[in-house]
Amino acid sequence: MSTTTELPASTAAAPPRRTRRVLGWIVIILLVIGGALLIMRIGAATSVPFRGGGDPDGTGEHGMLALAEILRDQDVEVEVVRTRADAIAAIEDDTTLVMTDPYSLSDEAVLQLLEPAHRIVLLSASSRMLSLLELGESTSASTAAAVTASCDLAEFARVGEIHPGRLFIPADGVTGCYGDDDGNAALLVDETEVGERAMIDGTRLFGNGYLAQDGNAALGLALLGQTGHVVWYVPSFADSDLEAQTEPSLGELTPSWVTPAIVMLILAGVAAALWRGRRFGPLVAETLPVTVRASETMHGRARLTAKAADAGHAAEAIRDGTVRRLARRLGLHDRAGAGEVADAVADRLGIPRTSVQELLTGALPASDDQLIDHARNLSDLESAVDDAIRTERGTR
Repeated sequence: MSTTTELPASTAAAPPRRTRRVLGWIVIILLVIGGALLIMRIGAATSVPFRGGGDPDGTGEHGMLALAEILRDQDVEVEVVRTRADAIAAIEDDTTLVMTDPYSLSDEAVLQLLEPAHRIVLLSASSRMLSLLELGESTSASTAAAVTASCDLAEFARVGEIHPGRLFIPADGVTGCYGDDDGNAALLVDETEVGERAMIDGTRLFGNGYLAQDGNAALGLALLGQTGHVVWYVPSFADSDLEAQTEPSLGELTPSWVTPAIVMLILAGVAAALWRGRRFGPLVAETLPVTVRASETMHGRARLTAKAADAGHAAEAIRDGTVRRLARRLGLHDRAGAGEVADAVADRLGIPRTSVQELLTGALPASDDQLIDHARNLSDLESAVDDAIRTERGTR
């Protein structure tokens, strides 16, 4: 007769199939990347180039599209250029070159740009351009009152009043218009044999949000509409001839051997991690939680206390147990202290409180012999309370 021995079922769970999970995450990542690329492409196709302040194509509050359209309505050809090469190529004998502060150009490039133009209008308050063209100096003076041309130039006679922005101090031989009583002027005009150069802070005068105020539109037309052709140059960093000066990097400041040494240390660390690193195996299922009997915990703590030879700690544990049991037997609340329990025991047994207080709240024993006596006294106290309670119940 043959018997078949059945092997016990393994408690280890089968290793999870990670292939589908990994493929799922790969698909999700690819979808996210594809969606981001699609959104970026759509945004790039539908985005409108930003036109800042002083731009003749700008539609914002500080853009100057309205002034450009007024000039076109007066049969003035307005040609917007964004590189100095295109600007130089577009300048003719009857051209007015208009631009804001050419912050992206060096002084040499600015002079090269201005050289072929016979009439130049600067719509900015750049101190550099004031000095470069020798028109005057900047001043902190300002005026909140409306001012008139107050100069002998006929083209501004019918403009009317304006509220200017920045004021300047005209240089010798430079005509100042729209000024205050101290000789400061909002408009500087320098007429020489080479040509005419004018400068005014046009940010608060010719912007789309300010052009309809006072005589701003008339002043803009008088400045820019003197010729039939306007070349409006818009500076940008894309058209800069300035070389960027950056601080030296950390790699440039350190010796040449530092980088190879760091790379070697990183490789050594990775090799050490692969060599001595802990390798985890497959996960093993385990039934949790593990139940530990109270008696095992008690015996374990007792062995630790005995091994440490800590009589005081053992006596404290025994006394705490006695206090809790006495409180329960005497009908006290769970949070009753040792002092309350001692008073209740003294009242029940009719013995002096000091002796019970000394036993339940006094000093702890310091030796094993004292611990044995202390434990015996606590046991006798519990027995006395039990006898007293049983006697009271029997007499009722």
